[in-house]
Amino acid sequence: MGIARHGALVLFAATAVTGCASSGDSIRNPVGPDKVVYHFNAGLEQATNGLRNVRNHLEVNPKARIVVVAHAQGVDFMMKDMKDKNGNPYQVTVEDLKNQGIRFDVCEITLRNRTLKKDQFIDEATYVPSGVAEIARLQQREGYAYLRP
Repeated sequence: MGIARHGALVLFAATAVTGCASSGDSIRNPVGPDKVVYHFNAGLEQATNGLRNVRNHLEVNPKARIVVVAHAQGVDFMMKDMKDKNGNPYQVTVEDLKNQGIRFDVCEITLRNRTLKKDQFIDEATYVPSGVAEIARLQQREGYAYLRP
C-alpha cells in the first residue's frame, strides 16, 4: 500500500471516529433549536398519535420550534368540541401545546373543498392558503425537518 493511500485511509478513519464522537454528544444532549413540521392529514387517530409525538418531542427538547400543519381529514381535531376516543377534548391539548410555542396551521383549501368555516375551529388554529405548500415552504425555505405520524 502506498504512503498516499495509507495516509488517506488514516485520515478517513480519524474523520469517521470524530464524526461518531460528535453525534454521540448530540444523542446525550438533544436540547437545541431544532425546527420540525408535523404533517397531519389522516383524521383523529393520526392526530392523537401526532399530538403525543409532539408532547414527547418537547419533553426531551423544550427548545424545539414545532409547527403542525393540517389538511384534508387532518384538520378535524381542531374543530370545536372534537374529542379523542376516550372523550378527551383535543382543544385542551392544543391549548397546552400552543402555550409552549407550537403553531397549528389549517389549510384553507381544505376548508373550501369541505365547505368548512373558520368559526367551526378552535381559536388556537391559524390558517395558511395551502397545507402542502406550507409544508414545502417550511422545509425548503426555512430548513424544517419533516415528520408524519
